[in-house]
Amino acid sequence: MSKKTSLNYKKSGVNIDTGNILTKRIKDMTKKTNRSEIIGKIGGFGALCCIPNKYHEPILVSTTDGVGTKLKLATDFMQHNCIGIDLVAMCVNDIVIYNAEPLFFLDYYASNKLDINIATTIITSIIEGCKQANCSLVGGETAEMPDIYHGKNYDLAGFCVGIAERSKIIDGSKVEVNDALIALGSNGVHSNGFSLIRKILKNTKTNPKTIVFNNRPLIDYLLKPTKIYVKNILKLIKKNNIHAIAHITGGGFFENIPRVLPNDKKAIIDSSSWKWPTIFKWIQQEGQISNDEMYKVFNCGVGMIIALPQNEINSAIKLLKTLGEKAWQIGVINNLSNLEKKRVIIY
Repeated sequence: MSKKTSLNYKKSGVNIDTGNILTKRIKDMTKKTNRSEIIGKIGGFGALCCIPNKYHEPILVSTTDGVGTKLKLATDFMQHNCIGIDLVAMCVNDIVIYNAEPLFFLDYYASNKLDINIATTIITSIIEGCKQANCSLVGGETAEMPDIYHGKNYDLAGFCVGIAERSKIIDGSKVEVNDALIALGSNGVHSNGFSLIRKILKNTKTNPKTIVFNNRPLIDYLLKPTKIYVKNILKLIKKNNIHAIAHITGGGFFENIPRVLPNDKKAIIDSSSWKWPTIFKWIQQEGQISNDEMYKVFNCGVGMIIALPQNEINSAIKLLKTLGEKAWQIGVINNLSNLEKKRVIIY
């Protein structure tokens, strides 16, 4: 009979001590995101949060998301310093469209073997995203999962809770014919369509570090973090009568705009109102992708679309530009006839 080997958790591929070191390292960093409503500290079994006093009939708004295969590019080129901003942005941008302010955020980080330096870089960028969105990072989970993940690959997921005044929730129900549609410019690709982008890179044998646009390598354009619109949109809502807000994320124009429209309305988008940023032109050319497919997968330079009355176009755009946003009228709302199936028309 062969002698049995003495085993422990570390020998199976999981080092609990490494996770504890990471928790201690980030404890003080997370304090920079703390809102006054947060009770307790990082490291407990859960996070506690008070309801802000200013709300008369508070409604909680929650969302969860990930970063997708953009993580693969970050791993391949060892550029992890912005990926956490992407994670926060994908959640908080979904929350703010209801006129809700993000309260707190939790993350989930899973890998084959926890690399403290990489993890610290990622969580530092999550903290930066939370600061941009004015929400607290209240905790999370770090998991070592050998045989599920391999090499340096890892996955990220986020969960966010926000709060809105019930009477002031924006849900698209007030959208009317002739409402104007205002676009807010994106930072670039944001966090959608990267399986297609990576397929293009593979098929064309392109090294994104060697292709240069305007003195910057392609990889910098691809890994530029998703823009967080929370603070500026909340300021806009206080000054203007906003009827609907659509976050142009996974599913592009064709899936996201209809999500905030009444069933009998359609959006008419004027494609001549803006020029696609260089990165999208490159993606389309190298992948030989149709315009319809581009609008279906990517934001094409538009991060948010806002519906509001025609008489508020100028004031809204002026305010947004003052706040540093690239903003312009991109289209209008019209009735959807019984014979029409498309609820987004791009001409």
